[in-house]
Amino acid sequence: MSVAVRRSMAAVAAVLVAIGVVGCMGSPGAAGDTAPPAAGGTVTSPIATPSAVAITTSPTTSTSVTTAPSPTSTKTPAATSTPTASPKPTPKPTPPPPPRDYLQVGDRGPAVLALQQRLSGLGYWLGTPDGQFGNLTQQAVWALQKAAGIGRDGEVGAQTRAALAQGVRPRATLSGNGVEIDLGRQLLLVVRGGRTQLVLNTSTGSGLQFQERGETHTAVTPRGTYQVSFVVDGPDKGPLGTLWRPRYFNGGIAVHGLDSVPPFPASHGCARVSNTAMDMVWAQGLMPMGSTVVVR
Repeated sequence: MSVAVRRSMAAVAAVLVAIGVVGCMGSPGAAGDTAPPAAGGTVTSPIATPSAVAITTSPTTSTSVTTAPSPTSTKTPAATSTPTASPKPTPKPTPPPPPRDYLQVGDRGPAVLALQQRLSGLGYWLGTPDGQFGNLTQQAVWALQKAAGIGRDGEVGAQTRAALAQGVRPRATLSGNGVEIDLGRQLLLVVRGGRTQLVLNTSTGSGLQFQERGETHTAVTPRGTYQVSFVVDGPDKGPLGTLWRPRYFNGGIAVHGLDSVPPFPASHGCARVSNTAMDMVWAQGLMPMGSTVVVR
């Protein structure tokens, strides 16, 4: 065998040994391992390792595989039903009250003025017509209702309008001049020449008992024919109250003014009329001293 061949074989062997050493590195006890030397001994490799043997490992090309992301499934939330408030029913508009077919205190206007003019024309005194339904107009309406024998409500409804249309006017029993007090209908008539000139609402004795100066009396207005005997031009204070401008015709019984003159008997025995009506009686001299007063 030639020297060249032997050298080639030795080189190959050295390569094989080197490969074997690299392949078993870190694997103790594997086949081919060399037993550890005894204490103080030396391990000699049976094959000399060439000093210039290099092993080159080609780098491995890493192939990156990109995986498309899985589509994310977006869960659509179920539609939430919002509770809808029930619509409130639209309230029906309050119908306007039916038009009144009567007149009453507090009304004003042409209809009231026409009423006042008609009442005045029939002799039911209410002062000067002004188109305002006030206390004096109510007093005149009461007087008309009393004369007609209808309800005394002080309002001008169908029956009162009928009485106006008929021209109801009470007749006097007095043949001359004077004042006549009708207890049954609670009316005071101013009579001239046996004819009723003016008609006033009045309130006479209530028929009730009352106390005066320790004595019990009954509130009555005695019937009869009398004359005006005493007058007071102003307020006259007495044990039973204050009388406005009284004209006495029967002892302590008089025709006088007062704030309250209802359409029914309510006095202690006098004949009440409104303060304004009493002023008119004085102004026109309708009850002079000595004049006749008939109570019936």
